[in-house]
Amino acid sequence: MDVFLPRTLEATIEKASRQFPVLILTGPRQVGKTTLLKARTEREGLAVPRRYVTLDNPLMLRLAREEPALFLQRLPPPLLIDEIQYAPGLLPLIKEAVDAEGGKGLYWLTGSQPFHLMKHVTESLAGRAAVLQLSGLSLGESLGKGREVQPFVPGGPAGTGARPVGPTLGWLYERIWRGAFPALYAAMEEPIDRDLFYGAYLQTYVQRDVRDLAQVGDLTAFIRFLRSAAARTAQLLNVAEMARDVGVAPNTARHWLSMLVASGLVWLLEPYHTNLSKRLVKTPKLYFLDTGLAAYLTEWSSPATLEAGAMSGALLETWVVAEMLKSYWHHGRQAPFYYYRDKEQREIDVLIVRDGRVHPVEIKKTAQPGREAVRHFAALGKLGLEVGHGAVVCLCEARLPLTQEVDAIPAWQVA
Repeated sequence: MDVFLPRTLEATIEKASRQFPVLILTGPRQVGKTTLLKARTEREGLAVPRRYVTLDNPLMLRLAREEPALFLQRLPPPLLIDEIQYAPGLLPLIKEAVDAEGGKGLYWLTGSQPFHLMKHVTESLAGRAAVLQLSGLSLGESLGKGREVQPFVPGGPAGTGARPVGPTLGWLYERIWRGAFPALYAAMEEPIDRDLFYGAYLQTYVQRDVRDLAQVGDLTAFIRFLRSAAARTAQLLNVAEMARDVGVAPNTARHWLSMLVASGLVWLLEPYHTNLSKRLVKTPKLYFLDTGLAAYLTEWSSPATLEAGAMSGALLETWVVAEMLKSYWHHGRQAPFYYYRDKEQREIDVLIVRDGRVHPVEIKKTAQPGREAVRHFAALGKLGLEVGHGAVVCLCEARLPLTQEVDAIPAWQVA
């Protein structure tokens, strides 16, 4: 038996369904899209209960592809359609249906592959659909406190109040090593084997999405590319180097990278730059968003070996960035995140731009950060930017001031 963990996005789904005729929920496979929407249908209180159909069902998929009009006639709204990317031909007919009906919340759609789905959405449902993004569980959600999670900003309120069970370091790296897929946290009886889960997940992703939808021919090379991306998390993107390592052409590597980004496995953090300065590095940083999958692909066998290994700092930074991203995405907001790096090698891990201010964030694997951790923050003032409260996210036990404008914040308080 599994337990449903409340998701932060629930409130935004309810709001969007009152404003738009179509709701589209995208995100990687197995992050809980269908579970979340099914849980919402049980609490909708509609006069006519919302129907559910999945296009993973071969018979339904055949009907949706070959007779889309008949499909929608047999399944009138309110309707939840799972894995809509397999039958994009339904979208123009859904547009006609919502224009004729004139109601709100008529169709809920899920899609695991936005790189195929979004083209058809923009062509068919522009102005009619709210598009929301769901990622794996945030820390607060995994602890049953999803409704308490708020968008992170330095100087704002603390996170959900979740505290480590036992020593902070081991507790946190167990989370990083395990990852954020709901199946790894929702089992009430025998826990799911983490390695078996990721092995099956990888096979499903490669076979269903990469081979069938993206039509990648050399699956072995693609797996090597996935491993290369995971090994480079929290680093400056170098597509040419990745292509050489994998043995493919740079154009192929760029195409595969765009697929990883579009399917929600990889995220690119863009550099912050203004017209006032030509001295800033303009290459994005790569983040492999699920640290458990990244640790599996790079073959770390346990939380302890990961914590002691060469990727310890990179995966801590990746986990913190992913937690901060989820705090925005799961409220239906864009994450106003950038990083700073100039020709003098001064770097700031994350800049959060909010209300006209730039909030600098450094991420350090230390329990006792000093003022040297924020020495590069001063570079922002020379750019003429209004600098807000900053943070060093680290392994300290409690929030404490480092300077008048910078706090040390425990990593587990960003969610």
